[in-house]
Amino acid sequence: MQFRTEISLKKAGRQIAYPDNIALLGSCFAENIGKLLKDNKFNVDVNPFGVLYNPLSIENALRILLEKRLFSEKNLFLHNGVWNSFAHHGSFSNISLNDTLQNINNKVITSSEKLFKTDFLLITFGTAWVYEKDNKVVANCHKLPEKEFQRRHLEVSEIVDCYTKLMADIQKINPDLRIIFTVSPIRHWKDGAHENQLSKSTLLLSINELQNRFENIDYFPAYEIVLDELRDYRFYEEDMLHPNLLSINYIWEKFSEIYFSAETQHIQKEISQIAKAEAHRPFNPQTAEYQSFLKDLELKKTNILRKYPFLSK
Repeated sequence: MQFRTEISLKKAGRQIAYPDNIALLGSCFAENIGKLLKDNKFNVDVNPFGVLYNPLSIENALRILLEKRLFSEKNLFLHNGVWNSFAHHGSFSNISLNDTLQNINNKVITSSEKLFKTDFLLITFGTAWVYEKDNKVVANCHKLPEKEFQRRHLEVSEIVDCYTKLMADIQKINPDLRIIFTVSPIRHWKDGAHENQLSKSTLLLSINELQNRFENIDYFPAYEIVLDELRDYRFYEEDMLHPNLLSINYIWEKFSEIYFSAETQHIQKEISQIAKAEAHRPFNPQTAEYQSFLKDLELKKTNILRKYPFLSK
């Protein structure tokens, strides 16, 4: 007997190898997958602007990277003694203007260089609801009064037109880039149940249209996997909105099945075994047995880097 519906998946036409460069932008889901890729020693660049939720803010971030556009004081604003950028997550905010600019611009420079040689770009849309200030979509409101913003819902055509231009420009500088779109399974409950569904539907329709226009675009059904295969609340955090670690690991397994070649999966298993050994915490770290264990672990780490010198350290 079958007690749940399963999403039909098939191997991707182009698969990820360890020497590949991978960039991820978007919502918390991009952070989760990015962390797992990093933990498994892939070459990754995760959210150089911090967590971004809506398609237009993600597009703006990619535009800045394409043009290697640096920030100055005029691009920031001071609120409650902290310097902020409307293009960035609050993790970039700082009481020091110079530190804020340095952190932002260092990321722009390094991530811009990486984008030109990226093999896979994973973009995760979170919501089609946006906040605008002075007729510009902001990535983060930084706790400013809500009355300073206008809230609206993006149209499918608006997202598609915006990304059609972006994809064409990216292809000019990196024609071999493979783009993987996902929709975050995290529900934006503050928008309301119906409004959240409208939002996710808008994102799904937009990605589908982009797939029809470009051959180098994939869609990974993280949203569908969580809602259909993992519909039980035991797969969620206590807020009943965010997928928990069990759910994230399940999606990671599905992602690996689709996008990792047999060789990549073999290397990843070797790395996973070392990572589990590193996570081991003994009752008494001073014992000769544990010291021997540590020496053996270091030898394994040295050997795997010799065997696969392309691994990210």
